[in-house]
Amino acid sequence: MLNKDQILKELIFKTSRSSGSGGQNVNKVSTKVELRFDLYSSVLLSENQKERIGFKLKNRISSEGILIISSDSERTQLRNKKNVIELFFELLEKALQKPKKRVKTKPTRASKEKRLKDKKIKSDKKKLRNPDE
Repeated sequence: MLNKDQILKELIFKTSRSSGSGGQNVNKVSTKVELRFDLYSSVLLSENQKERIGFKLKNRISSEGILIISSDSERTQLRNKKNVIELFFELLEKALQKPKKRVKTKPTRASKEKRLKDKKIKSDKKKLRNPDE
């Protein structure tokens, strides 16, 4: 469906110093990785795909139309980069999946009868609580 190698060429990676575990390493090495993908100027995606991704991932897309994903959970830049790339492709695949069409069903006779029976039991229970009767 998507040509991952071609899309990887359109990605921009930015690194910075990370917070969290790593001890002194945190203060010296830029392990946090931020992935940026300019959704609307991509030539690899159709207009329909861009629209669907834009709608599904609107919370991750900046006002300029750039999809931003970051990772600083690992202690090395390489592992964080792998995490970001995996997450990026997972999000794209989920966003591009067409939703299944809902098939309307009718309740069965047994389920209708059970519902009415349960309603009657509840009604009788509440009537017994009323001291006037």
